[in-house]
Amino acid sequence: MPKSSKKRKEKAADFAKAKLKLGKGKKAPSNVVDTSFKARSIVLPTQSITVEKDNVPTTRRKQTFGDILSLLRHHNAGVRKDAIFSAKELFNDHPDIITSSMAALFSACARLIGDTDAGVRKALLSFFEWLLVRVARDDLVPHVPQLLLFTTSAQTHIFPEIRIDAVRYLDLFLGVMPEYVVMGWNENGSGLGRRILDGYLGLLNVSTKFGQKASDGRTSAASTGSVTLSAQPFKTDYVLIYLKSRLVVLRSLSKFLCCAVCRPSVTEADVGNQGPATSSIPTWFLRPFFATTRLYEENGRLFKGLSMDNQEKPMFWTPEPSSESLDEDFVYNRDTVASLPVVSSILTELSDCFVDRDGSCPSAIDVDFLIRLARALHPTLIASYLDCAPVIFSPGINPSDTDLQLLTAAMEITRTLYSAVLQDASQGSEAAAHCDDLKALLGQLAGYFPFKPAHRDARVEQTFQNLSVTYCELVSLLVLVLSLPILELSPQGDNRTRSLPHTKVDKKLQMQAESVRTYVVRLLKGEGESDVQLPRPLTPTVYIALLPSIWALLNHLDGPNIHLGEDVSSTVLSAVLEHAIRTVSSSAVKHPTIEFVARLLLLEKERGYVGSFKPRGAAAEEKWLQWILHLPRVLWELGNSNLATSVTLIQALLRLLQRGSFVVRHEHIASLCARLVPFYTITHPSRGKIPGPFRKLAMSSPRAGRLALDLSAALLAERAKNVSRDSNSSSYQDLDDAIRAAIKDTVEEEYWAHLIDAMCPAPRSPPLPGGENAFDRTV
Repeated sequence: MPKSSKKRKEKAADFAKAKLKLGKGKKAPSNVVDTSFKARSIVLPTQSITVEKDNVPTTRRKQTFGDILSLLRHHNAGVRKDAIFSAKELFNDHPDIITSSMAALFSACARLIGDTDAGVRKALLSFFEWLLVRVARDDLVPHVPQLLLFTTSAQTHIFPEIRIDAVRYLDLFLGVMPEYVVMGWNENGSGLGRRILDGYLGLLNVSTKFGQKASDGRTSAASTGSVTLSAQPFKTDYVLIYLKSRLVVLRSLSKFLCCAVCRPSVTEADVGNQGPATSSIPTWFLRPFFATTRLYEENGRLFKGLSMDNQEKPMFWTPEPSSESLDEDFVYNRDTVASLPVVSSILTELSDCFVDRDGSCPSAIDVDFLIRLARALHPTLIASYLDCAPVIFSPGINPSDTDLQLLTAAMEITRTLYSAVLQDASQGSEAAAHCDDLKALLGQLAGYFPFKPAHRDARVEQTFQNLSVTYCELVSLLVLVLSLPILELSPQGDNRTRSLPHTKVDKKLQMQAESVRTYVVRLLKGEGESDVQLPRPLTPTVYIALLPSIWALLNHLDGPNIHLGEDVSSTVLSAVLEHAIRTVSSSAVKHPTIEFVARLLLLEKERGYVGSFKPRGAAAEEKWLQWILHLPRVLWELGNSNLATSVTLIQALLRLLQRGSFVVRHEHIASLCARLVPFYTITHPSRGKIPGPFRKLAMSSPRAGRLALDLSAALLAERAKNVSRDSNSSSYQDLDDAIRAAIKDTVEEEYWAHLIDAMCPAPRSPPLPGGENAFDRTV
């Protein structure tokens, strides 16, 4: 029965009418045929048969530059990363197409700076590191705004890892084109520098509106950032980024500020730690001790290196120039030349006759902006010191590399900001009132100074030494500014007089200054710690960083009322001179030691110098003389191996002679002449007379060789002016014979004849027996 009932229902269903429901479509018949279809396209960019690629540069996968550009915009992250590698391969195999491809390449790659895939960003950063050093600077400049625009956009990305990678890109750009990255950083002029700085501050959770001041006069530093860089987790809604990310930001910010404040950081690579240092030493710490900016700048040009171009045209001095011999390189002004001193008076420098009468020198540093920035960063720097100092200076174990680098970056930022601020304060501005923040920062480290690791490790020891030197510089500059007497113009307006110090140095700061003095003297004398038998030698970087501290100590860093007084200056000066004499000629530190000691000695007769340090009254005249007399030996040992050091050494001796320094007296001239003889000609026991290092020096740099001849002529001229006081004329004769033997049958022979005729006039002394006079024996 059930079976027949089911069959009846199925038969009835064939004739039943389906009921339509609201919102439901009409049901398709059971016998309907589905005619819909789907189509898919296959893209084969590497197998195109319509394009001839025989004469087009391609990669190993037969990809052209156009193919790579299209793949850089692909939706798949792996394809984009492979396209970056293909671009590097293409340019490496075909470097001639780099210049013509820059516009399209940077347009495509700039959009990948903020790519959401970490692998793409890492590959692009590596590609830029490889590419930017191979692109000419003039070809790179037009694309800088586009690259920086996308980088600043990535700095404010919603994802924190993209922000951190944007900082890595900025760090790369700072090494290639720093002036364009920092342009407009203090809102002076056009550029994206201020947006970049705001990006740094946002990552550090510092207000980007730090220019606003609160009602109490202090700068507001309220948080507006959305990313917190901290070593410890906070219970906030901010995204958490750990210690390594904060290190990336602080290190890049330190580099940014160094470039912005026009005080580039000195590294071992810059000064050539393994080779000779050739760059001039910084002298910014001398600026407050000159009456005007123009006089300070004149002093800074004392040791500007000569151009070592061997193709320069030789020029000879004549009393009366002929009109046909003049060219566009020399402008003859009869009035100016007539006002010059007579040729025999070589004590007056030619630079005195061409003084720039415009004493104004606009400063490029906005000190008020730096003060606000330093105050805004003060909590971040304090936090870095508090987080890292106890871990780094723990007596148990050596610190991790991340903690050590983080403290180093924080101290570099402190030095960059407060050095510029305190330099302005030393010139009489109100910036000295902001020294309390620096005192608080240094107070966090005072208890650990001098810094030393728990265990011996060469790399860690060098980093600790750099930290100690930075601390010395900050303490020295701070105490020097606070104890610096106010400079006031005299009623006549031509000189400056000193008044009492305007700030009293507290006892805590005095104790820090005394520890700095002890540490600096120990470094210069080559004394290590009590448990270290072989101390670490000074590198050029460390020595140059010590110069501000040495200068502050020489100027009675502790103030005039402290019991140390003159002993501080004489002790430090003796250590400086002993180190300068002890340093071997082949050392990379020799060049900065020669220049710095020579600058100290020349300050005695420097125009506009108003400092308290006096070379003559430093009770070290014997060491001054030892340093002077050891220079000819250094010149002989150097030869032509280090032209910059040789030129600086010759310039130092020549300027000391020109200015009549108390160290180079008439009785010392004979010793200098005798020591210079082997530099020109060496007397060998079996080979006789052979040329000395002068011949190679003159061949390597004709201008350096003529500068050495100028020095020798000045020595002979000094002797010629005091013939009656001469007790040892053989050294002068030996020097003249050595010079003539060294320059025989060379182009310098005529130059030496002109030089002697001009600088050594006919003698007025009574004739010697035999019809000769004293000068005939010399020249």
